[in-house]
Amino acid sequence: MMMRLGVFLSALVCSALSVELRRDETYPPPELLRVIKIAHDVCVPQTGVLEEHIKEFSDGEPIEDEALKCYMNCLFHEVEVVDDTGHVHFEKLINRIPESMKERAMPVITKCQNPVGPNLCEKAYWLHKCWKREDPSHYFLA
Repeated sequence: MMMRLGVFLSALVCSALSVELRRDETYPPPELLRVIKIAHDVCVPQTGVLEEHIKEFSDGEPIEDEALKCYMNCLFHEVEVVDDTGHVHFEKLINRIPESMKERAMPVITKCQNPVGPNLCEKAYWLHKCWKREDPSHYFLA
């Protein structure tokens, strides 16, 4: 009896934690994906990140990988949303977000404004984890 209850509770928790990702012809916005693809093509070879790690973080669970963290930082630099010290500049970030995403993105960005970490890669990772936690169905990494 206890075993069945444990299996039931595990299944219940897993189903409650699963999130349906929004992926269709309009989301992520194609115009944003085009910009990210250019940065992606620079940052993958520069950081050595594995494509599987990008996909896993985007559509699965956050993973700890130094190359992935630095890939995230590289994306911020390539799309020019950093200040003179290399930190994410939130006004620049907001200006780069397509209008179709701004209403949904603003509360997430507001909640995730103080990244923590000893270096820019860790801070970029912190931001992505925060964004993913705050809106997992709309979060994506490409």
